[in-house]
Amino acid sequence: MIFQLIKTARLAKGWKIRELASHLGVDQALVSKFESNDRIPTEEQLKKIAEVLNIPYEQLAINWLRQKIMREIGSSNYAIEALNMVMEDVLVYNKKNEFVYSPSLESLLAEINLLKEKLDTIRHLDNFRIAQALELEYTFESNRIEGNTLTLRETDLVINEGLTVSGKSLREHLEAINHKDAIEYMKQMASLNSELNEREVLSIHNLILRGIFPEEAGRYRNVQVMIKGSEHTPPAPYLVAEKMVDYFDWYRAHSNSLHPVVLAAEMHERLVTIHPFIDGNGRTARLVMNLILLRHGYVIANFKGDATSRMSYYDALESVQVQRSKEAFCIYTAQVEKESLERYLSIIDVRQ
Repeated sequence: MIFQLIKTARLAKGWKIRELASHLGVDQALVSKFESNDRIPTEEQLKKIAEVLNIPYEQLAINWLRQKIMREIGSSNYAIEALNMVMEDVLVYNKKNEFVYSPSLESLLAEINLLKEKLDTIRHLDNFRIAQALELEYTFESNRIEGNTLTLRETDLVINEGLTVSGKSLREHLEAINHKDAIEYMKQMASLNSELNEREVLSIHNLILRGIFPEEAGRYRNVQVMIKGSEHTPPAPYLVAEKMVDYFDWYRAHSNSLHPVVLAAEMHERLVTIHPFIDGNGRTARLVMNLILLRHGYVIANFKGDATSRMSYYDALESVQVQRSKEAFCIYTAQVEKESLERYLSIIDVRQ
C-alpha cells in the first residue's frame, strides 16, 4: 500500500517526518497522516513524493489507485460487481489514455468540427444583441429545467427591464437575475487562459444561490442529500471535499486529450454525480460545461427545459450514474451543442 511505500522510502533516506514534510512543502501532520493511512495524497502531491523519495511514479500511482479504490468500496458485498463495472469504464480508454469514441459519437463530433470551422470564419459578424438574446434563452431554459415558472418574456422583463412579475415568487426573480450574473462571470473566466479550478466553480455557485440560500452559496454541503426521482445517491458529505479534489485532478489529467465537447460533458456529469451543493448543482454544472465550451471557442450548449427535453436530459444522466454508461450523456451533450451551433450560424447567416 502507498503509506507503506512512503514510510519505507523515508526511513531508507534516514529522514524524520519533519524532514520529508520540508522537502514536500507540506505540514508535518499531513505526512504523518499519509504514513498512518489516515489521508491519501492528491495526484500533485503524489508526483512530488515520487520525485523527493526517488520512488518510480508508476509504482506509486498503482498503489495510490489501489488504496483509493479500497477506501471507497472496502469489504462491501457488492465490491466485486462494482469493480467489474469499473473495468468496463476503464476499457473505454485506450493505452494512451484517450477516449475511444463510438461511431455515433465520432460522427457527431465530426459534424461539430465542421460547424466550428464555419463559425470561426464568420465570428466577426456577431454582436451584443445576438449574444444577449441567446443568453436570455439560456437563462430561461436552465432555470426552467429546475422548475422556475417564469416565461421567456417574463425572464426578459426581470433581468433586462428590472421589473417584477405578479404571481411569481421572489426566488424565481432571483434565479433569473443570478443566472444572468453567473453567465457574465462565466464569460469573463472563459476569456482567461487558465485551468478550471475550485475558485471558479465555487464562485459560479455563489452567484447562483446569492440571496436565495446565502449561507450555502459557494460552499460544499455538510448534510446528506437525495436526488428527487433518481436512483443515484450522492456521496456522504464527509467525502465531498475529497471527491472535488479528484474532480479537478481528473480535469487536469484529461483537459488536453479529450475533444472539448466530451470534456465539457464529462465535467458536467461528474459534478452533478458528486452533487457537492445543497442546491444549484444542475445550474452550476451546466455553467461549468459551457465555461469549458466557450474557452475552446464553441457556443453555449442550451439544454432545453420542456418536459420531453428535460426527461431526455435526466435519462442520459441516469445512464451514467446508475448504469455506468458514459455514451448516452456524451451523445446528448454533443447533439445539443450541434443544434446550438446550427442555430447560431443560421442567425448570423440571416444578417448577411
